[in-house]
Amino acid sequence: MLVFNTTYTDKSEENEINALVGSPFSLIKKIKLKGIGSKRMIIYSVSENFKKLINNVSDINYANIELRPKGIIVHFTQQLKRFSWVIPYYKLVIFNGDYFSIHSNSSYIQLTKGKGKNENKSIIQKILLLKSKISEEYQFR
Repeated sequence: MLVFNTTYTDKSEENEINALVGSPFSLIKKIKLKGIGSKRMIIYSVSENFKKLINNVSDINYANIELRPKGIIVHFTQQLKRFSWVIPYYKLVIFNGDYFSIHSNSSYIQLTKGKGKNENKSIIQKILLLKSKISEEYQFR
């Protein structure tokens, strides 16, 4: 589980994130992809190792997803701290049922589809498209 505290920028952590999932897309690529981020989604459930990183009180916990060339970053907050879960495409597993569920290395976050499900449907399709392109590039022949 690669979770970084990104409340404040740290150059070494930023370099490590870029090494894992690639540098952020350029402005032109963001326009071609018609956006690289999801709308805010409500966190429904998390694996045990995430429970200490989200608010345990009655607050609603939110997350959003950022696309990168070689993976995704799931951003979520705990009070005033911001955390980023970095997942390369080759470790990413997505389930799209009653909830939108992101899994990697036995960790998961389940997100409710809610009101913005149509807006977030496009980001899910982009993730699957980019994941398949990366898989094709690294496929053994």
